Amino acid sequence: MIEAVLRYLGKAPQFARAVATDPVEAWLHLQTKLAERHERGRQPYPYRPDSDWERRLHEVLGAAWPCVSASEFRSLWPEVMSPFEARRVQIGRGAFAGWGDGDPGFVRAIWCVIRHSRPIAIVETGVARGFTTRFILEALERNGAGSLWSIDLPPPLHPELHEQIGAAVSRDLKHRWTYVKGSSRRRLPDLLDQLKQIDVFVHDSRHSERNVRFELDRVWSALKPGGFVVVDDIDMNWGFHTFMEAFPGNRFLMCYGEPLRPDPTRFEGRGLFGIAQKGEPAGANRVI
Repeated sequence: MIEAVLRYLGKAPQFARAVATDPVEAWLHLQTKLAERHERGRQPYPYRPDSDWERRLHEVLGAAWPCVSASEFRSLWPEVMSPFEARRVQIGRGAFAGWGDGDPGFVRAIWCVIRHSRPIAIVETGVARGFTTRFILEALERNGAGSLWSIDLPPPLHPELHEQIGAAVSRDLKHRWTYVKGSSRRRLPDLLDQLKQIDVFVHDSRHSERNVRFELDRVWSALKPGGFVVVDDIDMNWGFHTFMEAFPGNRFLMCYGEPLRPDPTRFEGRGLFGIAQKGEPAGANRVI
């Protein structure tokens, strides 16, 4: 254990500054890095994505496909991206301290879930520059109801990026937004206790099986029957698969991502995200 800590400190001298700034989060970050070592080198789970996932999703939502809401999304996407492109800010996978921004397919799925199911309470983990956050808030604003709580720990070893957290969120949408600074391991349980019940949960934080299971295992009991979870980058770990294994006999939907640039390290160069819906009544879970 001590040797592993020393190796990590030797590779990341910035960690000392992170300790001074927030010793609790720094220690949790180090614990996470060490605990996830066993996941390295594990073969990817052989997911079978559904190329027709948008139609199937809209069937579950009871909405026609193609839908007007998806057209709204396609009109809004370049408007949100243009200020960053004008400043030549690199966006996409890996552009934020090794992490990425939500890709169009992932964000469009969330947009349609919100526009059609009209949730009141949404929780997301992972913000970065806030593209997904912005679209969630835009969808809630068009619905005329609902709030978003976003948990995100700014990259501990990259203080130069901290001011960019949520940069895409416009001032006129912030009345629906609460930003909770910190890791999900530290902040999510208390937030769920505070909210009691939520309608939608979006995972886009640390993509390890350990973290995905930590978040989903806690969120599922707070998710109302009929509510949705949307999990990004499921091809990067076994978390979504092992979570669904806990509910045998259910169905689930695996969706192709749409990266801004192809990524040869990901599933078919695109990556995957997953969507699950909690069934009614509680205990009879329907997973798309």
